[in-house]
Amino acid sequence: MGELFQVGSLTSPSRLIVGTGGFRSMDVLQSSLVASEASIATVALRRVDPSVEGSIYDLLDRLNFSLLPNTAGCYSADEAVKVAELAREAFATSAVKLEVIGDDVTLLPDTSETLVAAGRLVRAGFEVWAYTSDDLIVAQRLEQLGCVAVMPLGSPIGSGLGILNPHAIAMIAERISVPVLLDAGVGTASDAAMAMELGCDGVLAASAINRALDPVTMAEAIRDGVRAGFLARRAGRIPPRLHAEASSPAFGRPDLFVQ
Repeated sequence: MGELFQVGSLTSPSRLIVGTGGFRSMDVLQSSLVASEASIATVALRRVDPSVEGSIYDLLDRLNFSLLPNTAGCYSADEAVKVAELAREAFATSAVKLEVIGDDVTLLPDTSETLVAAGRLVRAGFEVWAYTSDDLIVAQRLEQLGCVAVMPLGSPIGSGLGILNPHAIAMIAERISVPVLLDAGVGTASDAAMAMELGCDGVLAASAINRALDPVTMAEAIRDGVRAGFLARRAGRIPPRLHAEASSPAFGRPDLFVQ
């Protein structure tokens, strides 16, 4: 897309971040990663053993992906900080995607615990990518704490419902100076395109790809949706109107010419 996307110390030619969990096989994961043309991927620490040959970690290393460990499955600030510390030790990276879940049915974030964990991790030298709700005030607090990215949900994790509150996402993108990435709820390419058109700097897609009937083709589609939305945002859409406005002026039409 003509420029490197940078969040903290991580850079990528793509604004799509890919989740690695839930794929039906390593072969499908590999093909989907290649098709996505992304170069940053998230990994849940408890699903990976870096010492085992053929692990997801080995695959990401072979494909030259930057690893973004996440704290998936944590329900408190203490749990999230512990997992982040283990990830930094295991993978020699200070980048971490912070997730603190508040409810095991909706998987909505616990924003209070997220704020506590974010503050502790930033003070400990982590580059925190913070998964959060679509609440502008919480997003601003995460930025103030020093998070390198704010990642509001479009809708609940794995729901595929898309962006339920576009206005909230647009406000966060407008008011936050650190990168804003849509996280959770993407179901198809148009959701990714909408996120970018609303002003997001990037999109994280996991379930939308790994649960698709054809994950590789969906990875391509979401890749192109991110690109299309990014370009459309930069191009500047025409303002919506209540009435039609002709694209060609009447002036000069031969049937209206009077001698």
